[in-house]
Amino acid sequence: MFESAELGHKIDKAAFREREPRLREQLLDAQFDLREQAKFPVIILVGGVAGAGASEIINHLYEWLDSRFLSTQTFSAPTDEERDRPYMWRFWRVLPPKGRIGIFADSWYTETLERGMAGEMSAADLDQRLDQINRFEAMLVNEEALVLKFWFHLTKQGQRERLTALEKDPRSAWRVTKGDWRQHKRYNRLQEVAGHVLRLTNTPWAPWVVVDGSDDRYRMLQVSSVLLGALLRRLADPQDQNFPVAPPMVPNIDQLDVLTALDLTQKRTREDYEAQLAKWQGRLGELVRQDRFRQRALILAFEGQDAAGKGGAIRRVTAALDPRQYQVVPVAAPTEEERAQPYLWRFWRHIPRKGRLTLFDRTWYGRVLVERVEGLCGEADWLRAYAEINDFEHDLHQDGVIVVKFWLQISKEEQLRRFQGREQVAFKRFKITAEDWRNREKWDLYHQAVCDLVDRTSTGSAPWTLIEAEDKYFARIKILRTICKRLEEAW
Repeated sequence: MFESAELGHKIDKAAFREREPRLREQLLDAQFDLREQAKFPVIILVGGVAGAGASEIINHLYEWLDSRFLSTQTFSAPTDEERDRPYMWRFWRVLPPKGRIGIFADSWYTETLERGMAGEMSAADLDQRLDQINRFEAMLVNEEALVLKFWFHLTKQGQRERLTALEKDPRSAWRVTKGDWRQHKRYNRLQEVAGHVLRLTNTPWAPWVVVDGSDDRYRMLQVSSVLLGALLRRLADPQDQNFPVAPPMVPNIDQLDVLTALDLTQKRTREDYEAQLAKWQGRLGELVRQDRFRQRALILAFEGQDAAGKGGAIRRVTAALDPRQYQVVPVAAPTEEERAQPYLWRFWRHIPRKGRLTLFDRTWYGRVLVERVEGLCGEADWLRAYAEINDFEHDLHQDGVIVVKFWLQISKEEQLRRFQGREQVAFKRFKITAEDWRNREKWDLYHQAVCDLVDRTSTGSAPWTLIEAEDKYFARIKILRTICKRLEEAW
């Protein structure tokens, strides 16, 4: 969920100065129209790791917009009066009226996150609170509110550097508190709880936008662009309450994404590969034969560009396994029987029992990849699928199934070389089809679809591992090492 916010997005000063005047003008115009129409309020929630820029964003919005029609709400520990009321009561009282923008620096998520991190709420109580929040936000939207939620993210190292820099500057030292450093010490716990909270509350009617907080200019442009886009859509049709089935796609303003950030030049020599292959195949064989694996199950999900080497990688994995312990499920177009069932039905049938493994050569992600790009299902179907897939994988995790997901990436040039090579080798010609060439023509569409699926379905319980597959030796070792690591972490 946080991968795209850890890529180091950055906007240089010249580009920012070029875009800033027009963006400010458009935001002011939209705010004026909002005030004039007065048909819906705007509710903005800001949260994130300490030092990631939530306060700076609020200050910028006050600078760029007409502050007379803005309000900001903050909340400390509940008062006795508030404790005597329902949990949401103190938020109900300060909601902005139609035509105005209300910013919640603290919100109904703040205490929930803090108590979740401290272990003061059971898993069941936490999920119950999040369900309550979802219903509350749905009510707000049903009452015509536009709800936007921003989570500002930094890596652990980035947070340490930001807090240290702020503390050293006399002008900003006051902003760094002991609580901020305490949060830093609990960074991993925050990521665990926040990831769960954001996943369960990233709804179509009140989506989360995760923002890279490492660069001030990028952060401001990203938030402003999302706010402006949402305002313009609602202003164009204030009565439009055709609720989407998934959060909208967030614009990429600097063309940096999880795939372009990969270093495809990484290689291994044949000698190193053979030594590492023996090491990690041996380790994998040991792990799945241990008694404690009998209480777990393992699903390996392989996706990737055509000709990226999924088949070869799968064979190197299975070479370490007892054939009686695993099955490989190749996924093609659904049959008529499968079409008559829910989309996930054909995958439900292959969930391994405890002590077993299933390797999927292509997966349930076909709905948000090939079906999305090729128009084989409606937009509402593939948009809805992100949440359905997350719920499916979460259920697997809760039942003790370890889900390891791989995307194998190669360059467009390397794909062409492999396609041509397959056509020239008689026993490899079956690997290349007319459909492969057609898919290649839609490279950019598939690229965007992959970035979206990583952003929306890489969760704490089932993260994506992106494989630099330009060199097959490098890719195979990274896959085997990742599987072993995930198994060891699961014990």
